[in-house]
Amino acid sequence: MAGGWTRDGAVNAQIEASIEDELQRLRARRQPQGESRANCAECDEPIPEARRRAIPGVKLCRDCQVERDARPVTRGGPNRRASKDSQLK
Repeated sequence: MAGGWTRDGAVNAQIEASIEDELQRLRARRQPQGESRANCAECDEPIPEARRRAIPGVKLCRDCQVERDARPVTRGGPNRRASKDSQLK
């Protein structure tokens, strides 16, 4: 599908590039940064040396991390923008 002055496949290439950029951003964000803690930030239990070596910058023990990952993540809130129909009334 051509879109005006663009070459064939340009739209798909742009979508794929946007997806790849977002994936890279998420991968970078998920990696802990800095020095690992010796004790868990939540329960103060010791973090095993093997976990600290495997995940540089780890702050939580395995149990606390599993519990945190299981919590639901709320993103955004209700859409407070009015629809165009309601603006016309």
